[in-house]
Amino acid sequence: MTEYKYTAEAAARFNKHGVDLTVYGQSDPSMTVVHIRVAEGHFEEFYNVKSSYTIYVISGYGTFYLNDEAVEVKATDLVVIPPGTRIYYFGTMELLLTVSPAWDEANERHVRFLEKNQIPNTPRT
Repeated sequence: MTEYKYTAEAAARFNKHGVDLTVYGQSDPSMTVVHIRVAEGHFEEFYNVKSSYTIYVISGYGTFYLNDEAVEVKATDLVVIPPGTRIYYFGTMELLLTVSPAWDEANERHVRFLEKNQIPNTPRT
């Protein structure tokens, strides 16, 4: 039977390096959908060797660091991150992430952990 609907109650929920993640239905190999709440930042720099990340900013504001380039974002912005791009971010945001093809831990590479004292002052945009 095909599953058409995925609920937050049935989703996997966890905290990863400072962000709260709700991961919906991992059954589709073409894409993973994740709801993210960020209070201060994602304190790990990482990249994915295979998947693209498309991030819609639902609310809030912050700064993504993509291959060391600061990209300021606010509600309704869309950030498209190709495979191999180093990623970390700071701010107070609610995000919707799609990972395509679907997220696989084997394709994610850790670069470094960041400390809270490394958070730059992020202007409200």
